[in-house]
Amino acid sequence: MAVVLHSAQIAPAADTAARPLWSVMIPTFNCGRYLSDTLASVLRQAPPADVMQIEVIDDHSLLDDPEAVVQQTSGERVGFFRQTTNVGHIKNFETCLNRARGQLIHLLHGDDYVLDGFYVAMERAFHAVPQLGAAFCRSLLVNDRSHEQGSTSLLRDRPGLLTDAILHLASEQHIMTPSIVVKRTVYEELGAFDERLLCAEDWEMWVRIAAHYPIWFEPQALAAYRMHEDSNTGRHIRTGEDTHYIRMAIDIMSSYLPDTVAASLSRRVKETYARSAVDTALRLLRRRDLAGGIAVIRQALHLSRSLGVFLYAARRSARELLS
Repeated sequence: MAVVLHSAQIAPAADTAARPLWSVMIPTFNCGRYLSDTLASVLRQAPPADVMQIEVIDDHSLLDDPEAVVQQTSGERVGFFRQTTNVGHIKNFETCLNRARGQLIHLLHGDDYVLDGFYVAMERAFHAVPQLGAAFCRSLLVNDRSHEQGSTSLLRDRPGLLTDAILHLASEQHIMTPSIVVKRTVYEELGAFDERLLCAEDWEMWVRIAAHYPIWFEPQALAAYRMHEDSNTGRHIRTGEDTHYIRMAIDIMSSYLPDTVAASLSRRVKETYARSAVDTALRLLRRRDLAGGIAVIRQALHLSRSLGVFLYAARRSARELLS
């Protein structure tokens, strides 16, 4: 089932009796001010070290000292690995996956966190359906002060398999990275994150998994995704690169879809995200960021030039002028 893509292969883990069930791998880069909260959220509900590996993988941070945070927060319970040079977040994720020894991998960004009950709920899913590729829950969307701003969609009322998962997940980014757990063998089969994508690489990964494996959905919001301008996504939004990589991801994901729906679904998704880009551009222009607004508008037009998008942009612009 191996998939040949622009992604690194993940070497199989040594199959030993001492292998843990869990690997919680925490990639960091200049996010030390959030890291203690991230670690505390895991340690509050962590089983012993022989059941759960916890390790911070730092991409050569220069603005803070994540190793000191690890020592102060958790002593020897949490491992620490530092890249010798900055390799970028995709390669850092690859390092996380290769260093993970557990059967189930939870990639938890160093500025996100989980709520109590996350690991119990996720483990329950894999026990219920052993052939699962991944399980995820709803996410809270929080700001830099952990104030709730919203949440991801409720895709079903009760825990269970997500029917037509690939169609749901390709239609919209429903999965924030802290909310999903993936079997290590799935990464071994399908490869790591696509190296062509500096944004939306997580979206493409989850759709790739859904094309090959059953996916479980937990309706409780048991993970928190932090939205702030210093995050990877936040940095790329202001330049229009976020929209550019969303378009790339949609084109890549279309190859995973059934032929009968691939073209129409991809077109519809591009229109949806083009409208979202229009909103982003107007928000930047409202903040007098002319260069950012123009860059995002240009990328929105690359996404979709449908009549619906032009009418949406005209209505939103008129509303801005009248407000």
